[in-house]
Amino acid sequence: MVHHQRYHQLRKGEDDEEAQSLVDECGSAGYYKRTRPKLLALLFLSLLSCCFVLAPCLFSFPIYSFGEYDGPVAEMDAKTPLCSSISNGTICCDRSAFRTDICFMKGDVRTHSSSSSIFLYGSRDPNAFTDHVSSISGEGKEFEEEQLQHEKIKPYTRKWEASVMDTIDELHLISKKEGYGTHHHCDVHHDVPAVFFSTGGYTGNIYHEFNDGILPLYITSQHLNKRVVFVILEYHDWWITKYGDVISQLSDYPPIDFSGDNRTHCFPEAIVGLRIHDELTVDSSLVEGNESIRDFRNLLDQAYLPRIRSLIQAKEQKVQSKMKEEQSLPPSLKPPLETGKEEQVHQLKKPKLVVLSRTGARAITNEDLMVQMAKEIGFQVKVLRPNRATELAKIYRVLNSSDAMVGVHGAAMTHILFLQPGSVFIQVIPLGTEWPADTYYGEPAEKLGLKYMGYKILPRESSLYNEYAKDDPVLRDPDSLAKKGWEFTKRVYLDHQTVTLDLRRFRKQLVCAYDYYILQASRHSHFLSY
Repeated sequence: MVHHQRYHQLRKGEDDEEAQSLVDECGSAGYYKRTRPKLLALLFLSLLSCCFVLAPCLFSFPIYSFGEYDGPVAEMDAKTPLCSSISNGTICCDRSAFRTDICFMKGDVRTHSSSSSIFLYGSRDPNAFTDHVSSISGEGKEFEEEQLQHEKIKPYTRKWEASVMDTIDELHLISKKEGYGTHHHCDVHHDVPAVFFSTGGYTGNIYHEFNDGILPLYITSQHLNKRVVFVILEYHDWWITKYGDVISQLSDYPPIDFSGDNRTHCFPEAIVGLRIHDELTVDSSLVEGNESIRDFRNLLDQAYLPRIRSLIQAKEQKVQSKMKEEQSLPPSLKPPLETGKEEQVHQLKKPKLVVLSRTGARAITNEDLMVQMAKEIGFQVKVLRPNRATELAKIYRVLNSSDAMVGVHGAAMTHILFLQPGSVFIQVIPLGTEWPADTYYGEPAEKLGLKYMGYKILPRESSLYNEYAKDDPVLRDPDSLAKKGWEFTKRVYLDHQTVTLDLRRFRKQLVCAYDYYILQASRHSHFLSY
């Protein structure tokens, strides 16, 4: 009853100032922002500037210039100096980033999958250094060829993580003089660039699929306006099926399985590897055209809208078919249609809350009671239990039409990408997961334009409360145990903990989310009235 009064009060605008105060108080419980070492950055930039100023005087040898180039690969990131312009017949690799390496090739680019190689044939400076290396031609005969340049790269965006990079196929990028291409015939000619990347590593985990793959692919290729061919290492049919809707928004051409297609594919240029910015985000200052994570969110709208329309159409056809069946029933067996309509109208007035449910580790043991409490507050509640086989368009449809989402920290929180800006995201943060919860989902949520409310559980809300002494650092000071490493955190906090919400405490978060929705709806209604 109290919340119905609150609803009407806010809709009438009688207590807007108090409502805003309440929303501000809700804020992001358990949420903090990291500060960055600005002083060190300034010192580094000063040192770098001095190096550029003094470099011509300190070194007697000439600095190599890549020359002018106006092709799409060179235009990928005008704000990034390394490899921003390359000349014909050149391989340029940017290995300056912590997360990833990326190489660019321009000229006569040809694949050779059996040797995990990409060749570049073209003229270079005759005085340039050359290697004489033994190669194997298509006929299997060994012969000596001049190798102008040889780069190695693993096209996956976690280069600092040796254990996973050991599982990624390595590519050899080799440039040779123009005449040697006669031994390496083209089977398939392409008149657009190629982007080579791997779908190995942590693929299979939706967070990594988006963070390490789909988002970097968007960052790297969006400037090409779909005139690009994707060449994939560690190719998976299921990955193509799962992300085909998104891939079709980035490329007008079918992807190529690098290892499975032994034909020689020829391209005018190639990007090998992907750029990545931060967790689940796009840094507009580093992208040509200033695209941001919200532009990527718009691309998802375009990707899934056709499929969602077909799902709605199928549902409508099912409803019509059911109505025809009911019309053929005797009057005594027909359902009360008016009651159904009234209930539907009533539901439409309520904000929609989606609960992303977990089973096993980090599950909410009293989820049913939490759902019931949310309904009593005034939400229309949908419990969603996605799995690896769930079609993303179906998940997108549910979340895209919701007003709020609740879930426990984990990979499934990646679905915040499917929420519309202005929606509320409540992340339940188990013990020992505050930093990753903030870094991987809290900060990205705010960049997406969501209202983020982090709910940091108390020790008594964790199943670990019954397994450790009350003064044990596992309960009292999880941050102090970070020095024990990721494996300890995973074993104790991620794989061996469930959550039993303090419903009275969590109710405050739901009320905040409800009032935030009402406030936004009131403002929107007020705006439309003018």
